[in-house]
Amino acid sequence: MSFDLDAAARFVAMNGRALDWRRMRHLLGAATTEQVLTALDAYRNPDGGYGWALEPDLRSVTSQPVAAMHALEVLAEVGDTSSRTPRLFDWLAGHALGDGGIPFALPFADIDGSAPHWTTADPDASSLQMTTQLAAQAHRLARDRPELAGHPWLTGATRYCLSVIDGLTGAPSAYELMFVMRFLDAVPEPGPLLERLAAFVRTDGPTPVGGTGEVLHPLDFTPHADGPSRALFSKETIAADLDRLAAGQQPDGGWTVDFPAYSPAAAIEWRGYATVGSARILRAAH
Repeated sequence: MSFDLDAAARFVAMNGRALDWRRMRHLLGAATTEQVLTALDAYRNPDGGYGWALEPDLRSVTSQPVAAMHALEVLAEVGDTSSRTPRLFDWLAGHALGDGGIPFALPFADIDGSAPHWTTADPDASSLQMTTQLAAQAHRLARDRPELAGHPWLTGATRYCLSVIDGLTGAPSAYELMFVMRFLDAVPEPGPLLERLAAFVRTDGPTPVGGTGEVLHPLDFTPHADGPSRALFSKETIAADLDRLAAGQQPDGGWTVDFPAYSPAAAIEWRGYATVGSARILRAAH
């Protein structure tokens, strides 16, 4: 496994959003937590939620669940101790449905540049995919902030996710499986569910995403080296996938994504986001 971290940092400096540039610098010890959070604040709305294309393919200014997920990801990365996180939990509580789940997206009118799966989402249906990815990041934050673990939103979301996952009778869709795995990796005491769901992850090749041409790889399902799911994959599987990820670095220093972007801005924003994520995984493995 060999990759060029300096080239990755240069790529993000020249092409990434200010947020991803500061995330990369924070990873390298060259930016403070507050500098990262200041960049994240640009996407924050007065209601405590996040929007403004924090999710590159959902370019609405409105607060959205997927933007909340990206915000929680950053907050967990830097170990946020401010009021931003409980306020975001409160925003999520205000949009949780009766079963504790969160809709895939909320209605919005400024749809230019947004992918169809966001513009056509049902706001009255709980989404396992969305709720697991939100709760996964929230539980990562709660490890160092015990007061967050008992927040009513996270309690309800966790109960919803565990109930739906326990009731699965077959393999969920590829993205659902990815976020379910990340949730079970983060939630305290996942019980036998983690091992049961890990059995659906292909290790003999990439996992296809329906008929889209997209694929997911083992490290997509177990991105954190210290997560309990990592022990469910052979050392050979992880080593081979780290080699694959490192080999994906492009001549310009960045990484690409294999799904379509829905605006020119999103295309380059996704590359910056992917480059920070790839560098984080590979650096942790060194």
